[in-house]
Amino acid sequence: MSACEMCGDNVVSRYLCGRHAAQLTKRLTELPTLYDEVAECLVPRRSGWGEIVATKAAAGPRSPVNEDILDTVNTARAAEVMHSWRVDVQRVRWPTHGAPPYDGLAADCRWLGMELEWIAANYPAAGDLAREVRDLETQARTIVGDPAPRAQQLGTCVAVTDDQGAVCGAAISRLPGQTRVRCRQCHTVYESALDWAQFQHYQPAQSA
Repeated sequence: MSACEMCGDNVVSRYLCGRHAAQLTKRLTELPTLYDEVAECLVPRRSGWGEIVATKAAAGPRSPVNEDILDTVNTARAAEVMHSWRVDVQRVRWPTHGAPPYDGLAADCRWLGMELEWIAANYPAAGDLAREVRDLETQARTIVGDPAPRAQQLGTCVAVTDDQGAVCGAAISRLPGQTRVRCRQCHTVYESALDWAQFQHYQPAQSA
């Protein structure tokens, strides 16, 4: 008999109970969208290169934004943290494999989510992972408000990805007020009026 590292409930041969494993799964799924919204809230300061400030007041009870945390609550930091967890999980599970290349926050969260059953049962640092993901979520919500705005599903990516005419087809979504969207699969950017017009024009016909 052992105990869940988050709540102390008795579990058999696991580091996370079912409830906290499910919470971690949900947070890993939502974290990339949440940090997309963080990126929409922050822009470079005019006073110096590389600094960030809020472009709008955060919603919810914590408004206005606490500017002391803006330099640490951003997508780049979240991506770095989550990639370090992916590297460590892979090191423990497959010690003979090399470290995975960096592929972005969404890819690392998706990979960790796919490995979560193994993590909950076999990864000694599962509790630390769950707490850090929870902290990243909490920090992001100080910027975007709580609950975070939901992404609007727009359609599928229409970019041609090879010389055979294959179309990407990945789902494309955007947050309220977002005008620039990058496909997470092929990295095509939709930003100008022409981009969006072509996106709409080439959407696959809906079956009756």
